[in-house]
Amino acid sequence: MYVSRLALDHYRSWSQVVVDFVPGINLIVGKNGLGKTNLVEAVEILSTGASHRTSSTLPLIERGQSTATIRANVVASDDSHGDEQTTTYEASLHARGANRARINSGTSMYLRDIIGQVPSVAFTPEDQRLISGDPASRRTFLNQAGVLLEPGYAEALQQLTRIGKQRATLLKQLNASSAAGQPIDAALSGLEIWTGQFIEAGITLTRMRKRIIDALADPFAAIYCDLAGDTEQVTLSYAPSFDEVLLYDEPHQAISEHFQRIYPGEVARGINLIGPQRDDLNLELFDIPAKEFASNGEMWTMALALKMALYRMIRQRLGVRPIVILDDVFAQLDDSRRTQILEFAREQDQVLITVAAEGDVPHSALNGGTAHVIDVDALRNQADAFAESLQQSLQQSLAALHADEHAGVHDADSTAADAANVQGQEQQ
Repeated sequence: MYVSRLALDHYRSWSQVVVDFVPGINLIVGKNGLGKTNLVEAVEILSTGASHRTSSTLPLIERGQSTATIRANVVASDDSHGDEQTTTYEASLHARGANRARINSGTSMYLRDIIGQVPSVAFTPEDQRLISGDPASRRTFLNQAGVLLEPGYAEALQQLTRIGKQRATLLKQLNASSAAGQPIDAALSGLEIWTGQFIEAGITLTRMRKRIIDALADPFAAIYCDLAGDTEQVTLSYAPSFDEVLLYDEPHQAISEHFQRIYPGEVARGINLIGPQRDDLNLELFDIPAKEFASNGEMWTMALALKMALYRMIRQRLGVRPIVILDDVFAQLDDSRRTQILEFAREQDQVLITVAAEGDVPHSALNGGTAHVIDVDALRNQADAFAESLQQSLQQSLAALHADEHAGVHDADSTAADAANVQGQEQQ
């Protein structure tokens, strides 16, 4: 599977751009600030519905626009006949309202309905935060893994998010009503209903996440051992906020009692104090939390192993090689880890690599020196020229319209003057 063409409209810094890719290694070369990361991020959005750079849609849309569009032609082999088939995937990102999608210009659907159909795994400069950063970074990884490995994950996550927002709104209302001495019976009744739904949705998502981490744990440990040496021992485990799910076959009652105990604190703060929105992963090196003990090099190796484990599980479960994205990672890695990741990349159907200069990637690593090079500066010049041409056309159209209106006014004035002359002659 590979992306043969990517077209963006009003996506981040690109008003319009079209990029052609090939199977194998694609080098996207350009100075910082030209928008090369935006190109591979768009593939990541189409693949997982989320970006490693932001948690919301608004930053993905060009300033002053209300919608951004991502279109990609994806080529995949037909196992039954051995032929290649091209499918066009389209995602529309909206500043307001739900993000939408289409396949081959067909019926409009939710974006979540197509994510996972073009699997990808991205290696980025932020990957070290998977080990050293806050839980939000690890939850982003968990969500991206979930939409690729667990059917129905995106819908379950969206449902939990919606219910959680409603419950938090009621908690804020309870706080305000209580402080003002107003009745709270109606809000309490509503909170009980939303709490029950939140528990149900949270248990569903927690069980999905546990299956994901259970599947990744062994490959992660094995890959890390291959990268770092047999003496290194790492473990990956799931740390759910609803830990009752791990303790009981039917955890609903235990979680409900937990909510009852923390209810005053939730009302005081106006937030949901427990739930999957507070989940985390435990990554340990020799049974010690890696974020407290591991060196920078060890953290990078753990992050690489985690992403490679995800790649392995996608390939096993979906039967395809995910697109591999290497976004400006070489400056962050030493020679040993750079070689490891390039050896991994050489084996894939398609790799998209962003670099500031072509020389940043060792020539020997590029499949004998062959790679498709994309000059982002040239792309930018083409995009700017197109935008300027479009602006000129618009100005010419406005000028012609203004001229027509002016001519219409002049003709009307002439007609009125002629009519006045005729009327004067008649009066004479």
